[in-house]
Amino acid sequence: MPDYIYLLKNRLSIHQQNALQHIREAAREAGMTIFLVGGAVRDLTSGSPVSDLDVTVQGNALKLKKPLEKLGGKLWGEHEPSRTLFFRFPVGVTVEISSARREEYPKPGKPVYHWDTILEDLRRRDFTANAMALSLNEHSYGLLMDPLNGVADIEARQLRLVSNYGFLEEPSRLLRATRLVARLGWELDERTQTRFQNAKEEKAIEALSPYHRGYELEEIGHEEDGLRVLAAMEAQGWMHHLFPAWSTASADAPGLEEMRKLVTQLQMQGVNPDISAASTHFLTAKLTPKDLAALKATFIRPGFVEEWDNLDHAAKEFNKQLNGKEAATPSATWKLFTTADPQAVLWLGLTSKLPAVQAKYKNFFTVWPEARQKVPHALLQELRITPEVPGYDEMISGLFLGVIDGKLETDEQLRAFLEPYSPPAPPPPVTVRRTRGSKKGEAKAKIVEEAAFDGEPLEMDDEEAIEELEEEEGESDDSFPPVAKKSAAAPKKALPEGESGSGAAKAQAKPEAPAAKVSPAAGKPAPNPTLHVVAPSKPAKVHVMAKPAKPTTPAPSHAHGSAPAGKKALPLKSPVVKAVPAKAAAAKPVPSKVIRKVAVKPAPAAKPVAKSTIQAKKASPPKPAAKAHKKAEPAKKSPPAKKSAPARKHR
Repeated sequence: MPDYIYLLKNRLSIHQQNALQHIREAAREAGMTIFLVGGAVRDLTSGSPVSDLDVTVQGNALKLKKPLEKLGGKLWGEHEPSRTLFFRFPVGVTVEISSARREEYPKPGKPVYHWDTILEDLRRRDFTANAMALSLNEHSYGLLMDPLNGVADIEARQLRLVSNYGFLEEPSRLLRATRLVARLGWELDERTQTRFQNAKEEKAIEALSPYHRGYELEEIGHEEDGLRVLAAMEAQGWMHHLFPAWSTASADAPGLEEMRKLVTQLQMQGVNPDISAASTHFLTAKLTPKDLAALKATFIRPGFVEEWDNLDHAAKEFNKQLNGKEAATPSATWKLFTTADPQAVLWLGLTSKLPAVQAKYKNFFTVWPEARQKVPHALLQELRITPEVPGYDEMISGLFLGVIDGKLETDEQLRAFLEPYSPPAPPPPVTVRRTRGSKKGEAKAKIVEEAAFDGEPLEMDDEEAIEELEEEEGESDDSFPPVAKKSAAAPKKALPEGESGSGAAKAQAKPEAPAAKVSPAAGKPAPNPTLHVVAPSKPAKVHVMAKPAKPTTPAPSHAHGSAPAGKKALPLKSPVVKAVPAKAAAAKPVPSKVIRKVAVKPAPAAKPVAKSTIQAKKASPPKPAAKAHKKAEPAKKSPPAKKSAPARKHR
């Protein structure tokens, strides 16, 4: 379902919207409810151009005559029996205003009117596509009323009779069906087509009233393509009953074609003339003066006939203005074209052959519009001038007029003209600077999953070096015992000088190994307690496991006893690192130091260190470490070791 509030705002021209607003104000003051009905709603729904407006009020529409004349409308005609007014508003807007009613037909073509509600008015209409209404009232604006499902017939592009006896009761509906089929290209539905043929064979057209006869004749001139509609009427034989002297042979087809081309050019420049009077002139160009006068007498809108007869006079007045002082400059001529009576502009362009007039029409259509391409869009962007700036439309119009007058040709002139419209520059963005402490905190919050070093020696304090040596001494022949990272909560305990321990023994056993770089502050806590360091001199291949793994071989028997004499048992950490057996010491050492994230877990109970492990370590001297300034090549991947049977944990 379309949004009719949007359609009313965007599909109707600004002049049509103004006319509807005047009628709404007059109806509100008179205490009447008002609705847009008929062909206007049908065209809004189907997407066709809205040429004229039909309005229905619940009340006596004749009471709106004087209020609408005060608001700028011109009364073209009226029909008192049906309480219908025909108004002409500025810039070619035609509106038909009627009272909501119900009709009875005691005889064909002679209705009896009963004033009723808007719903009854919709049910008495000709076709379902025309039996729709849009509310124009304050609290229900844009509300659609469609009691006969006309939207479905619009989607199907077909005309369906509201009443089964519609053609017999009102013969003018035969003419209306022919005109709408020729204009819209729709078809009659099957039952409607059958009733149309039956009414035609029964010569129901003979009961046509004089009022509807004049109404349908005038509607031919109001059509966008009147010659096509006239040909359709003639093909059905209706012109013999309407006005026998008027046929397609009476029309000036080349004049109609020239008029359509000129109308297209005017519309491209924002001038929208009503072609009704000019089109009727060309459609009746070959009628005799007598027949032409008789045809005009049948029309129900005397105001339309007056406008038709006034075409020549309006064109002469516009010609005087176009060749006078009012059009001395290109900008003044442009304003004259866009503000004068559109019908006069159209008719002068069709009838005048003066070179000066034709030259100004040519400039209006081709030369001056090219100046729109000289609008400096880059300069507008530089000066922050957008369509949202107040007075943007007036500024663009003034810029265009200045360009066609030659007053705004250089960049300096354009900038001087545009600078008054430039809005102030926006304030600079506020930059929130973070403190140094917060950045450090963010850096510490990031956990490094893995970092490979290039062989340079790591810096660690004395206690860390001692712990590394103790962990190496606690390894067995088959595998390293589980080692966990140093807990930050447990305080470090320094070893006194002269105390015999596993770390001291290992340090005396390997004098040739390069000493680790020790920080000057002994007892200083590790810079990052969450990292576990594996020394590069260790020849064994290291496998890092996410969770503690079960031992692959049973623990040696001496591990369950006390530590050897002279050795102090140190508490071991939770299992994190698992190494290959010591027999693989001949393999290439891992040149890079790997830092891994390890979980902090409480240390398990103290376990004795195997003496055989210390002896095995002493037997195989370590290889010299890689130079610090060279990066070691990555170790080649060795085939995965075969899985061994799970071993029991040391108890």
